Amino acid sequence: MAQSLSLSAVTISGDGSGAHGSSWRRHFKLKKKTHILSGFDGQCFSHQCFSVRGHPNLLRGRNLRVEAGWLFKGGEERLCASSERSESANEDILIFFFQLDLATRVQCALNLEQYEIAQQLRNKLTEVEAEIIKQQEAKRGSSSKSEAQDKAISIIRLRADLQNAIESEDYALAAKLRDEISELETESLAASAKALAYENAQYAFRLGQKVRHKIFGYRAVICGMDPVCNESSSWMEIAQVEKLARGSNQPFYQVLVDVHADPNLLVAYVPEDNLLAREEADKERFDHPYISFLFYGMDTAGDFIPVKQLRDKFNRPRHEVLIDAQDEETGSDE
Repeated sequence: MAQSLSLSAVTISGDGSGAHGSSWRRHFKLKKKTHILSGFDGQCFSHQCFSVRGHPNLLRGRNLRVEAGWLFKGGEERLCASSERSESANEDILIFFFQLDLATRVQCALNLEQYEIAQQLRNKLTEVEAEIIKQQEAKRGSSSKSEAQDKAISIIRLRADLQNAIESEDYALAAKLRDEISELETESLAASAKALAYENAQYAFRLGQKVRHKIFGYRAVICGMDPVCNESSSWMEIAQVEKLARGSNQPFYQVLVDVHADPNLLVAYVPEDNLLAREEADKERFDHPYISFLFYGMDTAGDFIPVKQLRDKFNRPRHEVLIDAQDEETGSDE
C-alpha cells in the first residue's frame, strides 16, 4: 500500500445494533463533531495526522458503525457557496479513507505478526469492499443496465397479457395493464439513459486538477466526478440546478475547497457549468485536510497527483504533464 493513512473524522464502534446484512448507510451517519479514538493496544500504525484507533476486540463485532463528521466546526454558512456543499460527497470520501485505512492496517498487522488482528481486519475489509463495489455499480449505471433489461422483459410479458385481456373483452384489466406498461416504459428509459451516460461520460476536468468556481471565485481541487448529478432532489432544489444551462444532465464534480477561501465549505458538489480551468500554472499554497490522503503531491503544472486507489475508484487514467519543447532545450543546454 503506497499511501499510509488514518481517519480522525471516523469512529469505529461495535455496539452490536442492527442485523449483519443491514443497509450500508445505517452504518454511516454524518455527525456534527469529529471523533478521535485511541489505538490498537495503545499503538498507532499510521504516520499521518488522522487516526482510527481502538482495541482489537472492537473489530470482533460484525456490526461496525462509521460516523463521519466535518473536520471544522461550522459557523454561519455562506448562503450562496454553501448551497453546493455536499455531506454525501464528504461521506463518500471518508468511506474511501476507511477502506484504505483498513487495507493499511492489515499490512501493518502482518508486519507485526499479529495474525489474528490481521484476519479480523481482512474480513471487515472484504465486507466493506464488496458493499462499495455494489454501490459503485449502482451509481455508475451497471445495475441500471440490468434493471432496464429486466423491465423490457416485463413489458413484453405485460403486452402479451394485454392482448389476451383485449381478446377476452376484459377492458378493465386491459386498462390496468396499459397503465403498468406505460409506467415500466418510462422507468426503463430512465435506467437506460443513466447507464448510457456512465458508459459515454466525457469530462472537461480531471482528478487533481485545480479549478476556480465561476460564480463564487474560490479555488478548488477535483477529487471525484459523476456524469450526471447524483444528489437528492432537495439538494438540487437548494443548489438551483434546474436554472443551469445543462441542468442535472451534465458532469458534477466532488471538489475540495481551499480552507483559506471558505473554512466552512470543505467539500462541494459542483456542476461542470460552474467550474473554470486556470489558464496558467497555479503553484500557490492550497490547504485542505484531505489533500495528503488523496494525492501524492503537486506536479510541475501545479495540479495534484491522485493516488492510484483514487484513479481506480473513478476508472481514470494517470495524467502525464506535457514537457514544453523550449523548456526541454533550455534544460539540455544546462
